Amino acid sequence: MLKIDGLIQRFQTLRGACNSRPGCFTLLLAMILSSLMYPVLRTISLQLHAALTGSYISGTHSVVFVNCPNEQIARDIGRAIMDRKLAACVNILPKTSTMYTWKGEIEEATEILLLVKTRTSKIRELSDYVRSMHPFETPEIISLLIDQGNPDYLKWIEESVPYD
Repeated sequence: MLKIDGLIQRFQTLRGACNSRPGCFTLLLAMILSSLMYPVLRTISLQLHAALTGSYISGTHSVVFVNCPNEQIARDIGRAIMDRKLAACVNILPKTSTMYTWKGEIEEATEILLLVKTRTSKIRELSDYVRSMHPFETPEIISLLIDQGNPDYLKWIEESVPYD
């Protein structure tokens, strides 16, 4: 609440300084509202542009990395993700050698990597679901935004994963 009081006090000070100049207060108010509304207006304009031109909005989709201890668990998790329509595609990559620090010790293991392609808006639901069934105490679930790609493939992800 103190932050808002400070802002109100500064606004009133600036308003008082503008009293001597006609139109100054209106300009000040327009500038403040513009700066506050910029993120919302930018998002709306990007979505409108994408809808009209069919172009992709960067970050709409993500690739999620999930490491699994063996191929059977990787297949089970991948199938469960697909059954719940949390992804358009799950790639199961062959065994990878992994080194990591766990509880103060350097560990080595062989793991299977899942690459999951989904909507960015589904990351939280996907992460919660994978954690609920994953055997690791702290499973690796990392997402990266897709900046650009094959427009037809990105559209396919869009069509394959339902909205929230």
